[in-house]
Amino acid sequence: MTTELRVLRPDDWDKWYGNLELAFGGVTESPEERSLWSDLTEHDRFIGAWDGDDCVGTTGAFTFRVTVPGGAAVQAAGVTMVSVASTHRRRGVLRSMMRRQLDDVRSWGESLAVLTASEPVIYGRFGYGAATHQLRAEIDTSRVRLSVPEGTDDVRLRLVVPDAPTVRNACEAVYARQAAARPGMLDRRPGWERLPLLDPESDRKGTSPLQCVLAERDGEVVGYARYFIKPDWDSAGPSGAVELRDLEALDPAAYAALWRHLFGIDLTSTVKTHSRPVDDAWQHLVSDPRRCGLSLRDSLYVRLVDVGAALEARTYQAPVDVVFEVEDAFCPWNEGRWRLTGDAKGASCTRTADAADLTLSVRELGSAYLGGVSLASLAAAGRVRELRQGALAEASLGFSSAVAPWLPHGF
Repeated sequence: MTTELRVLRPDDWDKWYGNLELAFGGVTESPEERSLWSDLTEHDRFIGAWDGDDCVGTTGAFTFRVTVPGGAAVQAAGVTMVSVASTHRRRGVLRSMMRRQLDDVRSWGESLAVLTASEPVIYGRFGYGAATHQLRAEIDTSRVRLSVPEGTDDVRLRLVVPDAPTVRNACEAVYARQAAARPGMLDRRPGWERLPLLDPESDRKGTSPLQCVLAERDGEVVGYARYFIKPDWDSAGPSGAVELRDLEALDPAAYAALWRHLFGIDLTSTVKTHSRPVDDAWQHLVSDPRRCGLSLRDSLYVRLVDVGAALEARTYQAPVDVVFEVEDAFCPWNEGRWRLTGDAKGASCTRTADAADLTLSVRELGSAYLGGVSLASLAAAGRVRELRQGALAEASLGFSSAVAPWLPHGF
């Protein structure tokens, strides 16, 4: 078997995307979804593996800017749409695409690659580490009450048409302010504002069309929530569910007002969330967290493509002066010793011949990079080794983040 890797040509997109759909179960997406992904595809950053005229592998890399600790937005490759045809598995197709892609990312001068994994077991061997988690909840609003802060009653709520241009722009302005403050959030480029508004009727599965409520104060939009309602009835009466898609707010009162609205929607007794930050503040407003059905799931995976540049791009909660011995067999240009010196104002990370303080692989650096996974916890699992006493505590504290990193949506 001989396969050829080549940059995706616009004329090949339909065949390329059809192979991707087949690899993910053969379910054809709605015209709305297909149109969105076609429009967002950056053809010169996407790759196909071809066996003659047959597309047998796909991958791509969106151009993103991801917020890192300290508030900088760092250029990152958003790895996406990875698939290999069932007829060509275990023949090196995936490895060849990952090799080509990371070489390309390096040549583009991007120090990070990020992805979400349909099968997490695949990507560790290519240096990706789980860096963020998403909180899921199923809140029994018939028995759980909210305690809201002062000022909540001063917030005006208004039901609006979700995709009206003025509404969309107001929501994106709120999102942009929030994205700058939380590691892991993506700076949405033009076109990406369509993603949270995607609402094909074929995907609703008994829910209402997408609904949106704005939170306003003095005529200014200070928050929003988008959600679906799934009506249901049992022997005791109405038992519908509110399924939250996204919610952002600029202050505690607006945030609480939006959650109170979700809790109080008529004919419902449950609020379901599928992806919220692990430190989401509603957990401190509820009367009974045990009736909130909490669970966690891995979300964003991070890969340092250029160790030095990536570690210099973020800041550190506490001063650090640590030498890392980095293992990176797949991207050997990262291997060796790096001295990281940094604090809350900035950082430097350069090659050094000094003795190592900590040894780890690039996968562990990826997990710890956004501040949501501690180096100390990785060390407790045997994934990081401390060679200088005190270095682990110093680095673990420095890498931490004041707020939990979070990926607000997939890609």
